[in-house]
Amino acid sequence: MIQASKSVPATRVREGSTDRVKRLVAEETPVAIVHDAATYAVMMATPLDLQDFAIGFSLTEGVIDAVSDVRAFEAVETAFGVEARLWLRPGLAAGLAGRRRSMAGPTGCGLCGVESLELALRTSPRALAQIAPLSIAQIQQAMAALEPAQALGRETRAVHAAGLWRPDQGLVVCREDVGRHNAVDKVAGALARRGEAADGVLLLTSRVSVELVQKAAAMGAPVIAAISAPTALAIRTAEATGITLIAVVRPDGFEVFTHPEGLVG
Repeated sequence: MIQASKSVPATRVREGSTDRVKRLVAEETPVAIVHDAATYAVMMATPLDLQDFAIGFSLTEGVIDAVSDVRAFEAVETAFGVEARLWLRPGLAAGLAGRRRSMAGPTGCGLCGVESLELALRTSPRALAQIAPLSIAQIQQAMAALEPAQALGRETRAVHAAGLWRPDQGLVVCREDVGRHNAVDKVAGALARRGEAADGVLLLTSRVSVELVQKAAAMGAPVIAAISAPTALAIRTAEATGITLIAVVRPDGFEVFTHPEGLVG
């Protein structure tokens, strides 16, 4: 299997001197999401946690409603990348032909290949998980828990992370990928495979774009907390879906953009 990172030579320039060094860099691989032998989409991704990715992507795209819709999975390495093959329950794939992504998406592309404005601006009918309002300290604890879990990020400084944090358990899952959307899909897939709800804070190491809010809503995550800022459309979508959107999280505070009733104080 293709590795998630590899060692490459580089010339390091520091304070006017140079030397040859080895550096670990993140791998970026075409990953085809294949449903019943038909390719739905091709995304550039980190070849790590591919079953989580394929199932999570299928869930947040609305291809499947539950992990029980998947009969089998296999990851097959080819000369061009990796095929993440899902075999769905009978009859489910029949309605996919009209919705199949028409082009390959670049790294972390969330909407590439979506051909209608209606699909691009979709909102999820899924109900959000219910959690008690969170304190300011809990939001900061949640974000602080994500950084130590980013093993690939420490090695390469080239990937995003997403995670789910629960007040009573702390960080329960963390996934990394060169694409921020892919990292969220991997979290969705990991939770679905465990049979667990997204009843906590969805943590992001990136800006908050509309696709990430859509994926959070599809997961049923009631709270998003991100290091960077949101877009205006992401804010409107979070408002419409009932998600408490928190961004620009720093050790000394953060900014709340929607549904502040999700917080106490």
